[in-house]
Amino acid sequence: MNKSGNFPSLNLPPMQLKTRLDNEIVKIFDPLRDKYVALTPEEYVRQHFVNYLMTELKYPASVMANEIGIDLNGTRKRCDTVVFGADMKPLVIIEYKAPGVEISQTVFDQIARYNMQLQARYLIVSNGIRHYCCRLDYDRDTYNFLPRIPEYSSISHPFSPN
Repeated sequence: MNKSGNFPSLNLPPMQLKTRLDNEIVKIFDPLRDKYVALTPEEYVRQHFVNYLMTELKYPASVMANEIGIDLNGTRKRCDTVVFGADMKPLVIIEYKAPGVEISQTVFDQIARYNMQLQARYLIVSNGIRHYCCRLDYDRDTYNFLPRIPEYSSISHPFSPN
């Protein structure tokens, strides 16, 4: 966020933000959590990305959740967004960073640790400007980066990591 309080342009479709001022804190409405949350640079990216998934790639809001808590080696962590498949098992984990944060190996290591618990098929990392999506192949113990984020209908069939 710059000094004027404006966020940078993102490499995502524009959207109408629903904001309010609450005790001098700007908050944005999160439709997945059905509440207003503090408008941080990372939250700005999250809301735009979720909107992109719903409007452009047809991900139903009913299969997505923000800030999903998991236990990782005795420590409570939160996945930024989890998308569930038709079988309601985790299908996609998404990790967001603020627009000024570089997507580094550390970010991929973070989401990989979360996936040790959830066993999703797809991992997405985005800072709102650059987006990376990889598909995990548990049978071959490999992963492949995809040229674009897939539509929900093309990935939502039941899946087992075994």
